[in-house]
Amino acid sequence: MLTGKQRSYLKALANGIDPIMQIGKSGVTETVLKQIDDALEARELIKINVLNNSLLGSKETATEISEAVRAEYVQSIGNKFVLYRESKEKLINIPK
Repeated sequence: MLTGKQRSYLKALANGIDPIMQIGKSGVTETVLKQIDDALEARELIKINVLNNSLLGSKETATEISEAVRAEYVQSIGNKFVLYRESKEKLINIPK
């Protein structure tokens, strides 16, 4: 569970990154979850875009995905959301 200070730090880091994945009308599939899981292990912090043709909302999608891949939901703005999960290599040092 992230504290407010940690969430703010991650929001600031996420501001400078581009979305690495898009979720379209097919929604959240096993393939998408596998790709997100791999991306989180490699990067720790990722931004995902939910396309307009998708029937899903960004916050609901973020919550569903974060539970499935054991990640922390950081924020959602418009049709984008940010997820964080600490990897084995600890790339990001978040404040305590």
